[in-house]
Amino acid sequence: MNFTKTLKRIFLASTLFLVFASQGIAQRIATVDVTVVLESIAEYKSAQTELDKVAAQWRRQISEKYDKIKGLYNKYQAEQVLMSEDMRAQKEEEIMAREKEVRDMQKDKFGPEGALFQKRRDLVQPIQDRVYGVIEDFANDKGYDFILDKSSTAGLIFANQRYDKTEEIITALK
Repeated sequence: MNFTKTLKRIFLASTLFLVFASQGIAQRIATVDVTVVLESIAEYKSAQTELDKVAAQWRRQISEKYDKIKGLYNKYQAEQVLMSEDMRAQKEEEIMAREKEVRDMQKDKFGPEGALFQKRRDLVQPIQDRVYGVIEDFANDKGYDFILDKSSTAGLIFANQRYDKTEEIITALK
């Protein structure tokens, strides 16, 4: 399977090379490791630390709520023999309602549009926008046609180290 992927990538790269070469178009391409660039920025590190702390706090809260529900369930299991049918139904509904409440909290905090996603967008997005702006300016100033993110492997088969401009981007950000 991996061999097939490699062959497909080589074929794609060869095809693109032949298309550009046949048209006589000279392309300037560079690579940048955006992850390394972001991790070199103190603001980004502090934003990541803050996000990690907030996420850990929310996980703890959710875990505590699940522990309370488990305690309620264990108590229910022990006492259900002594309960009337109505009491059992009421306790079961209470436990299920609390479980739903915790699942909703989990979704609100960690879901695709949850609070953590929003907080990450608020803290990290401006930094990413700044980095991408610097990369765009760098490409325009230096005459590069393409700059590929080598931290993402999509479509990148080989990156010659001489084309890696990560350090220059870090320097430009300072």
